[in-house]
Amino acid sequence: MIQLGRLFIAVIACALLPIPASSAAETVKVAVQKTGTFAWELAVIRAHQFDKQADIAIDAVELASPEAGKIALRAGNADIMVSDWLWVSRERALGAKLTFSPYSSALGAVMVPANSPLRTLADLKGRKLAVAGGPLDKSWLLLQAALKRDGVELKSQATITYGAPPLLAAKLADGEMDAGLNYWNFCAALEAKGFRRLAGIEDILPAFGAKGRTAMIGYVFDEEWASKHRDLVSRFLSVTAKAKEILGTSDAEWQTIAPLTGAPDEATLRAYRDRYREGIPRRSVSEEETDARILYGVLASIGGRDLVGPAAEISPGTYYRADARD
Repeated sequence: MIQLGRLFIAVIACALLPIPASSAAETVKVAVQKTGTFAWELAVIRAHQFDKQADIAIDAVELASPEAGKIALRAGNADIMVSDWLWVSRERALGAKLTFSPYSSALGAVMVPANSPLRTLADLKGRKLAVAGGPLDKSWLLLQAALKRDGVELKSQATITYGAPPLLAAKLADGEMDAGLNYWNFCAALEAKGFRRLAGIEDILPAFGAKGRTAMIGYVFDEEWASKHRDLVSRFLSVTAKAKEILGTSDAEWQTIAPLTGAPDEATLRAYRDRYREGIPRRSVSEEETDARILYGVLASIGGRDLVGPAAEISPGTYYRADARD
């Protein structure tokens, strides 16, 4: 038990503290949120010394929000951050040469209490729905588009409340809302409390023509920086893939990183584990981009220029090609 306790302490230290670069290692600065899933992966990378084996020093630049990460990336204070391809495409259309590599296809879901009478998404009509992320949230727009195909104008035919994910999860748990559309980790926590998934956003994507689970978020970096550091980018993506593989197969590893997840109990930890694993990208970049082009059209049609900017289609070069043959 003493050894296990020491291991937990070591994992937390490895994930949150900067690691000095050795003379042989190249440093890559990654803008991260303290509570984000990259912290979990970074703990695995460091515990297994994947970074040292690849001669990389990963400098985790801890920031308070995704917007702060975007500022850090633009200012050159970070080399890589995690964001979505929609933002990358928009930025490219406006002249910024960013590029994207898939990170996770874990998406949100519409959650309801276990005893809710709601059985289909169409049942949301006339109900009180909490929506995390605001009016231009991608999952919310996709949900609207899916129901619009069935004749339901959800934005006007339901009572919509926007807000911060933790607040809306609490409102649903307290019975103030009939249903909630939230981010995947908050949905997983609700599942652990006995709430039911009315539908996951990934469930509605095939109706638009998508062929598989599409990674909406990914590693984002400057195209020029990547061209100058192609081998470094390759090694970084390789070590993060190794961490994902371990988290995708080892239940024991989840016990080790449990303190980083903030899971209050085993049920929540299992829910995080299972939903995280579902979101591990397993398709080629070409397959990902093909589906992204389809979903871009759906999102552009409902979100308009406020969401996608001036480009009618996803901007060329949005997806990073480590191998031109991919």
